Amino acid sequence: MNMSIIFIILLIAATAAVLTSIILGVSLLIKKRKEKALTKTISRLKRSGVVLCGLMVVMVGISVFSQFTSKTPPILNEQGDVLEGSIAELTKIELNERKEWITIRGENKQNPVLLFLAGGPGGTQMAAVRHDLAELEKHFVVVNWDQPGSGKSYYAAAKNSLNVEDYIDDGLALTEYLCERFKQEKIYVVGESWGSALGVFLAAETPDRYHAVIGTGQMVDFLKTELMDYDKAMEIAQEKDDTDKIKKLTANGKPPYYGSDVTWNSAEYLNYLSTYMSNNPEIQNKGYNTFRDILSPEYGFVDKINYFRGILMTYNYVYPQLYDTDLRVDYQKLEVPIYFFLGRHDINAPLSLVEEYVDILDAPHKEIVWFEHSGHSPWINESDKFVEELLMVKNSENQ
Repeated sequence: MNMSIIFIILLIAATAAVLTSIILGVSLLIKKRKEKALTKTISRLKRSGVVLCGLMVVMVGISVFSQFTSKTPPILNEQGDVLEGSIAELTKIELNERKEWITIRGENKQNPVLLFLAGGPGGTQMAAVRHDLAELEKHFVVVNWDQPGSGKSYYAAAKNSLNVEDYIDDGLALTEYLCERFKQEKIYVVGESWGSALGVFLAAETPDRYHAVIGTGQMVDFLKTELMDYDKAMEIAQEKDDTDKIKKLTANGKPPYYGSDVTWNSAEYLNYLSTYMSNNPEIQNKGYNTFRDILSPEYGFVDKINYFRGILMTYNYVYPQLYDTDLRVDYQKLEVPIYFFLGRHDINAPLSLVEEYVDILDAPHKEIVWFEHSGHSPWINESDKFVEELLMVKNSENQ
């Protein structure tokens, strides 16, 4: 073989060997770097996992701590000390084997007891009442009850098993508890929206336990109310040429609603009416301060979540059960004085239905008290007048 050819072959072989070595070296280097990078990635993931687990533990700890440390603030004197003889409790009690929460607040434990029934079903107003009706604490022992499926009592019962009778039974049990604890034969009841109907239900069952029932944002005929609210929202939307709202209302159709979308379908017109009322210049102090209320110390971290879950979930299950309820038919006679504190501009609970109910109602005393600058929530819109009128009721019933 020619030496030049041999040289060329050897050169090619050497070159190939060098290239192979380089390729193998680079591959090995890349592999090592990948392994190193993978090791670093795994190490980072482990650290992140530890940090995440730590954060979860901290969050769970904070949640548990916030639940155990939730409280209602003490009632203080002018010097900033706890007022002697006052009561300020956030306590869990058992009502018909359901564990539910109440607040009890008053400057004098000897004052008459007033039970406030929140709207919903599923609403909680522990903080709202304390803020907006603080003046009542000078004259009453004010009790606010988180009904089953709402706020702090969200887990008191399974949502899909709750029924209206449960609320009545628990309300009666709570009334007995309060009468016994404060050694009073009777208490006052203030109910707002759904709570206004619940107040009537309770008074019809045990009239001897109530001085008077005060309903505000009074509900009378639940299905008729929903139909009238739907029509009113459609009317407003058409006047405003709000095509988007018209489409949504039309797509949902008229109530009654059943199934999993009751809350959302109802909210299409109820929220629309609430916004309309909040823009009414005749209505004072427009409404709920949700941000203030949910940050109040009565609610732990879990309660803050359940604040909204009650409105969404409990309402969805319970409200359809009320479609057949009409006070004009079912509660024509009461043996307890009853007062209706009505906002002149309420378009949520139709005023015409309340007036019809008052006309046919047989009661020891029945009276409509008008709040000229209020919508659905006179206790918020005109809180000072609300307290004044309640004191007039108290004085009237004590004569």
